[in-house]
Amino acid sequence: MAIYVGEMVGTQNVEADWLTGQILIAMPAMRDARFAQTVIFVCAHTAEGAMGVVLNRPRRNPKFGDLLKQLGVAPHPPKRLMQMGAGGPVDDNRGFVLHSPDWSAEGSMEVDGNYVLTANLEVLSAIANGGGPERGILLLGYAGWEAGQLDEEIRQNAWLSAPPDEAIVYDSEHGTKWQRALAKLRIDPGMLSGAAGRA
Repeated sequence: MAIYVGEMVGTQNVEADWLTGQILIAMPAMRDARFAQTVIFVCAHTAEGAMGVVLNRPRRNPKFGDLLKQLGVAPHPPKRLMQMGAGGPVDDNRGFVLHSPDWSAEGSMEVDGNYVLTANLEVLSAIANGGGPERGILLLGYAGWEAGQLDEEIRQNAWLSAPPDEAIVYDSEHGTKWQRALAKLRIDPGMLSGAAGRA
């Protein structure tokens, strides 16, 4: 199992478009079952495409300590644990740590002033040894969109967007993240229609 950012988002800051650093909230009529009632943190949104990680699909296996052992990261057991999630359907052998900006390493990508994405073993080693970022979540896999695809999905009423907050990003109450994200927009899920409006 490898952990790296890779070519999807690069290792340098990218020129952000309007959705970088926002959360996407799936509309109730989302046709793709992989994304039904998901909340996705958008790590990069540019003219070339978009990349994000799902925040509300916890992973029970492998356990964090077992994953570190597979990757050869000591000590065992780790001095700190980190919650893990399924970040999306693309390349679920890639690991991404979305974390607070109080720690970074070479290759870390600052999303905005509040969130950093790191995808190397250095962050896992720091956490295993009791250090690393104060807050973070390890996500395996990601969601990716080709150029213009995410914008088109939003036009088709597949997603709403909102600013993130630390509870929705980091807490372990996965079962309520979708409802809480909608509540940020003062939306009751029962009042949403799956059809796009037409003027």
